[in-house]
Amino acid sequence: MDRIETMRAFITVAEEGGFTRAAEKLENSNQLISKYVSDLETYLGVRLFDRTTRSVRLTEAGEQCVEHVRHILESIHDMEGGLGQLNNKAQGLLKINAPVSFSTRQLSPLIRDFKKQYPDVGINLQLNDRKVDVVEEGFDLALRIGHLKNSALIAKRISPIRLALVASPVYLKTHGIPTHPKQLIPSHFLHYSYLSIMQEQNELMQSLKRSAKDLESGISCNNGDILMEAAIAGEGYALQPTFIVGEAIKQGKLKRFLTDFEPEPMALYAVYPHRKLMATKLRAFIDFISGYYGEVPSWDQF
Repeated sequence: MDRIETMRAFITVAEEGGFTRAAEKLENSNQLISKYVSDLETYLGVRLFDRTTRSVRLTEAGEQCVEHVRHILESIHDMEGGLGQLNNKAQGLLKINAPVSFSTRQLSPLIRDFKKQYPDVGINLQLNDRKVDVVEEGFDLALRIGHLKNSALIAKRISPIRLALVASPVYLKTHGIPTHPKQLIPSHFLHYSYLSIMQEQNELMQSLKRSAKDLESGISCNNGDILMEAAIAGEGYALQPTFIVGEAIKQGKLKRFLTDFEPEPMALYAVYPHRKLMATKLRAFIDFISGYYGEVPSWDQF
């Protein structure tokens, strides 16, 4: 628990008279402000606010706590004034969560280049395709792919992510090249497990989602690299991000088809809980990754 942040959140809620206004003033999410106050209440062992759907009021314990916290924060502010220059340097450990296939293929060079420019920043990179709770699990930042829904987190768009329907030349020669999604053979669909969460509803996506419901004789996997290898081997067709299949397309191992039916591009986002109180190390990483890939990333150049 960051006690300074919890105290700042508490005093701002008290001064602003509500969590929403406090979140706006601190340029943080409602979720994070609520968590900070809850953490402080747990630490002190008292309830600081009486909350209703219409109002937030200090309890008796909260009233006593306000002045103590205000004095503590003023002392910290004075100290920060004297030591502020230490925060001008990007340093310390940065904990990042990112998708597996994207990271193994595209993130490694970025991490190396970032470390060359910021050698005093350590990187703790945790890879999985699960949507982690950035705040609860203690991440400074997460990289996410997709069409983001409304979120309490702050999201910065980094790069487009395009999907391509691909199959091997041998597969297409054997089964023919479809000209419409209705011509796809359902049992040959190499299904990515997280496809169902995509919101796109064009003809291709509807057809693939129907195929995914009957996979007793097909292949389903939660890793795109496995599905790409199956497609190269002629096992069927797959809808995969170009950052996975782009090189295979360039080498002629896979061919795109039904390009007129491809879903709208998604995006890679950096999501994080802070803005105003963002650490220099985090700001440095976000600024670095923001211009690294561009609007036509290398994996789309085939």
